[in-house]
Amino acid sequence: MSKLWGGRFTKGTNKLVEEYTASIGFDKALAEEDVQGSLAHVTMLGKCGILPQEDVETIKAGLNKVLDKVRAGEIEFSVADEDIHMNIEKNLIGEVGPVGGKLHTGRSRNDQVATDMHLYLRNRVVEFVGLLHELQEALIEQAKDNVETIVPGYTHLQRAQPILFAHHLLAYVSMFRRDAERLTDSYKRINVLPLGAGALAGTTFPIDRHFVAEQLGFDSVYENSLDAVSDRDFIVEFLANAALIMTHLSRLSEELVLWSSTEFSFVELDDAFCTGSSIMPQKKNPDVPELVRGKTGRVYGNLIGLLTVLKSLPLAYNKDMQEDKEGMFDTVATLTGALQLFAPMISTMKVNKTRMREAVNTDFSNATDIADFLVGKGLPFRQAHEVIGKTVLYCINEGKFLLDLTLDEFKQFSPLFDDQIYAVLQPEAVVNARNVYGGTATVQVKAAIERAEASLQEAGKWVAQHTSSAE
Repeated sequence: MSKLWGGRFTKGTNKLVEEYTASIGFDKALAEEDVQGSLAHVTMLGKCGILPQEDVETIKAGLNKVLDKVRAGEIEFSVADEDIHMNIEKNLIGEVGPVGGKLHTGRSRNDQVATDMHLYLRNRVVEFVGLLHELQEALIEQAKDNVETIVPGYTHLQRAQPILFAHHLLAYVSMFRRDAERLTDSYKRINVLPLGAGALAGTTFPIDRHFVAEQLGFDSVYENSLDAVSDRDFIVEFLANAALIMTHLSRLSEELVLWSSTEFSFVELDDAFCTGSSIMPQKKNPDVPELVRGKTGRVYGNLIGLLTVLKSLPLAYNKDMQEDKEGMFDTVATLTGALQLFAPMISTMKVNKTRMREAVNTDFSNATDIADFLVGKGLPFRQAHEVIGKTVLYCINEGKFLLDLTLDEFKQFSPLFDDQIYAVLQPEAVVNARNVYGGTATVQVKAAIERAEASLQEAGKWVAQHTSSAE
């Protein structure tokens, strides 16, 4: 069968051109969305009297047969048919005969492909919000198990102040909550129907775009036909959101790699999420977080790649825009794999509470509290800061830590020291002294866990609602 658009041409397409310009190798991932959009389109053509109802029913039956074959893996996609739209239409015509050619009445591949991608990303966004919720739940459960576990807090990767390990984990819960919020906010820009815009200017047929939108569960339709076929903002926004999610996953990955090292020994990842060495039998490598950290770059690249494609394109559709899909599919696959692995990896992670406590007891992360103690005695903070700096230097030279010093040793740096300093320097006291909203005190962290669980419950309702509406 010749090209569906071949009437204008006197020569066949050069084979190399055919292979170079074909997108079926990757846009076949849109097969179900393409059929879904076509079913809604042809139903509308019947409702508006553009096609006889008999033809509509024949085409719908054929499309459902094609969809069954797609799901069963029985469709042989052809490069000669260029893209998913032409492949589906060829298969439809093979099922129902020439009447299948009426399906394309009142639409273009330009508005068709845009519709497919809106449908595709709409479902993926809901799935990703759900996966982020699972990861937050895993982090919250670990936090609940570690509301008494004290660990060094770091700045510049130097020990700074002791904090609850639960507090550290909840920082990531906050990051992933923002990620989920960005995705849910983007949904309203994804859930807009471009179909009916035609190639760029609309169509001469009396179609009902809002009826199609209602059938497909779209909240609205594009106001401008040029914008409808050329807009890829919704994909850029998704790629940007995905890049931020990968940034947060990568930061957590880096910490898991550090924490599971012999030098830290703060956590142990389950064997199911690690690999060994082909030559060193003692090795247990944190390959999952390492690979997530490494794959972050490709997600960044997909974002920059699409921005670069779009930056100089005149309105409306251009063949360059075919480059919007591979990066999107790759990001979806990369992010799906990472999120599916992270929740169970966090859930099964063992926390070495004893090692964390030992680390807190052998550093100077409680030094700030001595300064605060002296400020409470009336000493200006800058002078208190200098006093504690000299005290720490003395400890380093003597091979001691602050709790090892006698009261006489403290007093040689300031007469304001008294016996209360030993209570102030206890790790539990240091942690619980930060009893402010968002602080690391136990009471604040427990309250933060309750807020996080309540927030997840509300967000879960959004996922359930939009999962059912998408189906």
